Amino acid sequence: MNLSSRLLGAACAAALSLAALPASGQTSSSTTVTDPATGTSTTTTTLSTGLVSDFSPDVITVRSEGAAPIRYSYTKTTEYVDDAGVPVSMSVVKSGLPVTVYYAKEGDRMVARRVVVRRTTSTTAPVAPVVEKETTTTTTTTTGGR
Repeated sequence: MNLSSRLLGAACAAALSLAALPASGQTSSSTTVTDPATGTSTTTTTLSTGLVSDFSPDVITVRSEGAAPIRYSYTKTTEYVDDAGVPVSMSVVKSGLPVTVYYAKEGDRMVARRVVVRRTTSTTAPVAPVVEKETTTTTTTTTGGR
């Protein structure tokens, strides 16, 4: 089996494992394949979904139900987009928002490459429309003489 076949096999295995992921939850694995001839390492970017629990300079922390929070570094090249892939400002990323973080493992750091900010859905009851009612009161005062 040549190197190309091994790389293709690793890429297919990674794709299949991503396809089997649930819609929410966290995945914190990555696959690195090193070409023995050139020494070049290829890292497969993986993803994580959950709620932002902290967003501070250089670090975004994501937590999903039943899992420990995961910290991701981000850089000037990290993309921030909405569900439709339209770029958004990183200032929209706030604690409590649902996100999907696409990241690559670089040494001991997980570096966010793309952060997809998902829409939140409101679970509150719809607000009743405001009805304005105007009432006019007329007071007539009469004085004692006929």
